[in-house]
Amino acid sequence: MLVHGGCAARDGWGVLLLGPPGAGKSDLLFRLLDIGWSLVADDQVEIETGVGDDLAASAPPALSGLLELRGIGVLGDVPVTPRAALRLVARLVPAADVPRLPERAQWSHAGHSLPAIALDPSAASAPRKLGVALDVVLGRRRLAAGFG
Repeated sequence: MLVHGGCAARDGWGVLLLGPPGAGKSDLLFRLLDIGWSLVADDQVEIETGVGDDLAASAPPALSGLLELRGIGVLGDVPVTPRAALRLVARLVPAADVPRLPERAQWSHAGHSLPAIALDPSAASAPRKLGVALDVVLGRRRLAAGFG
């Protein structure tokens, strides 16, 4: 299934970014690259069942390795992970729509469910928050309260 979104990977684990056009998906992907993440897909993400029963993300061949920078152009020299096992979905929303202490949320596709968070992509802390959320999902960090 092809979805409008973006996907980044860290240590081989993917995070799917969803939001309407202009929400800040590509900009957040660009900022994630600065802290060691790699690009899986920008603008369109192919979602399919991966190894075992995991959902996996990849870029359509025509978009592989490309990242749009609004007002600059399209980069073609970014670190790429061609396929990543999805572990988290981030719904990109305005700051006012991000709950202070969220309840557990899920994103479902083809009988699979993934943890989902709401994230303001324009926040300076957004890349770090995404990393913390992924660490919680992977069991590397623990929250006293929140989505995990």
